[in-house]
Amino acid sequence: MVEWTGRFAYQQVADRLRRRIADGEFAETGQLPSLAQIQKDYEVTVTVARAAIRQLTTDGLAVSHQGKGAFLTPNASQAARTADPAETATELREEIERLRTEVSELRDRVANLEGR
Repeated sequence: MVEWTGRFAYQQVADRLRRRIADGEFAETGQLPSLAQIQKDYEVTVTVARAAIRQLTTDGLAVSHQGKGAFLTPNASQAARTADPAETATELREEIERLRTEVSELRDRVANLEGR
């Protein structure tokens, strides 16, 4: 269900679909849910469902074929993972922690070389 968070309803639905794509949920068939299924799952209008699919298409995660549905693009799962702000923030935190560890190790090595 879409909530009143200050973000447009279609953006919320697109974000949820993007997370599902990132998790590989549609990888087997390569097809996204129909507009009717999106309406049912997220309790939104067909206009919101269409706009969500349009957003995923704009983001390069899907292509839409009239009368056939929306389908994932090649590497959509990987692209969705990098497009997800939460996933990106987690990856950045992990990278920062790795860099801190490396800097600390280098600091220790330099101190040993200088004879401290």
